[in-house]
Amino acid sequence: MTEQIKENRKLFVWNLPWEMRGKELAEAFKEFWDVEFATVVLDKETKKSKGFWFVTFVNIEEAKKALTETNEKEIAGRKIYVSYAKETPERA
Repeated sequence: MTEQIKENRKLFVWNLPWEMRGKELAEAFKEFWDVEFATVVLDKETKKSKGFWFVTFVNIEEAKKALTETNEKEIAGRKIYVSYAKETPERA
Protein backbone atom coordinates (compact mmCIF):
# COMPACT_ATOMS: atom_id res chain seq x y z
CA MET A 1 0.00 0.00 0.00
CA THR A 2 1.36 3.43 -0.94
CA GLU A 3 1.51 5.88 1.95
CA GLN A 4 0.13 9.29 1.13
CA ILE A 5 2.12 12.16 2.63
CA LYS A 6 0.07 15.22 3.49
CA GLU A 7 1.23 18.71 2.67
CA ASN A 8 3.10 20.42 5.46
CA ARG A 9 5.72 23.11 6.05
CA LYS A 10 8.65 20.68 6.22
CA LEU A 11 10.36 19.38 3.07
CA PHE A 12 12.78 16.50 2.60
CA VAL A 13 15.63 17.39 0.21
CA TRP A 14 18.29 15.04 -1.14
CA ASN A 15 21.14 14.91 -3.64
CA LEU A 16 22.71 18.23 -2.65
CA PRO A 17 26.51 18.42 -2.42
CA TRP A 18 27.86 16.42 0.54
CA GLU A 19 29.70 19.41 1.95
CA MET A 20 26.58 21.64 2.04
CA ARG A 21 25.33 22.43 5.57
CA GLY A 22 22.06 23.71 7.00
CA LYS A 23 23.00 27.38 6.85
CA GLU A 24 24.01 27.12 3.19
CA LEU A 25 20.85 25.19 2.38
CA ALA A 26 18.69 27.79 4.13
CA GLU A 27 20.43 30.53 2.15
CA ALA A 28 19.80 28.69 -1.13
CA PHE A 29 16.07 28.47 -0.37
CA LYS A 30 15.76 31.90 1.33
CA GLU A 31 16.59 33.55 -1.96
CA PHE A 32 13.02 32.74 -3.04
CA TRP A 33 10.99 31.71 0.05
CA ASP A 34 10.63 32.33 3.79
CA VAL A 35 12.67 29.59 5.46
CA GLU A 36 12.16 29.04 9.17
CA PHE A 37 14.81 26.34 9.68
CA ALA A 38 17.10 24.10 7.62
CA THR A 39 19.19 21.20 8.82
CA VAL A 40 21.47 18.57 7.33
CA VAL A 41 21.34 15.08 8.82
CA LEU A 42 24.81 13.98 9.94
CA ASP A 43 26.21 10.56 10.72
CA LYS A 44 26.63 10.37 14.50
CA GLU A 45 30.12 8.87 14.35
CA THR A 46 31.77 10.59 11.39
CA LYS A 47 29.81 13.88 11.52
CA LYS A 48 29.61 13.71 7.70
CA SER A 49 26.40 14.37 5.79
CA LYS A 50 24.09 11.39 5.29
CA GLY A 51 23.01 12.95 2.00
CA PHE A 52 19.65 14.39 2.99
CA TRP A 53 18.32 17.55 4.54
CA PHE A 54 15.13 19.02 5.96
CA VAL A 55 13.85 22.56 5.30
CA THR A 56 10.95 24.03 7.27
CA PHE A 57 9.14 27.00 5.78
CA VAL A 58 7.15 29.74 7.49
CA ASN A 59 3.88 28.48 5.95
CA ILE A 60 2.45 25.66 3.87
CA GLU A 61 2.04 27.82 0.76
CA GLU A 62 5.76 28.68 0.74
CA ALA A 63 6.66 25.00 1.18
CA LYS A 64 4.36 24.01 -1.70
CA LYS A 65 5.93 26.63 -4.00
CA ALA A 66 9.45 25.59 -3.00
CA LEU A 67 8.65 21.93 -3.67
CA THR A 68 7.18 22.49 -7.10
CA GLU A 69 9.84 24.99 -8.15
CA THR A 70 12.95 23.16 -6.89
CA ASN A 71 12.24 19.45 -7.34
CA GLU A 72 14.61 18.16 -10.04
CA LYS A 73 16.28 21.57 -10.38
CA GLU A 74 20.02 22.17 -10.14
CA ILE A 75 21.65 23.64 -7.04
CA ALA A 76 25.43 23.87 -6.74
CA GLY A 77 25.84 21.75 -9.87
CA ARG A 78 23.61 18.86 -8.74
CA LYS A 79 20.04 17.89 -9.61
CA ILE A 80 18.11 17.92 -6.34
CA TYR A 81 14.95 16.08 -5.32
CA VAL A 82 12.34 17.47 -2.95
CA SER A 83 9.27 15.96 -1.29
CA TYR A 84 7.14 16.57 1.75
CA ALA A 85 8.74 15.19 4.91
CA LYS A 86 6.92 12.34 6.60
CA GLU A 87 5.57 13.08 10.03
CA THR A 88 7.37 11.07 12.68
CA PRO A 89 5.60 9.93 15.81
CA GLU A 90 6.63 11.67 19.00
CA ARG A 91 9.01 9.70 21.17
CA ALA A 92 8.05 8.87 24.71
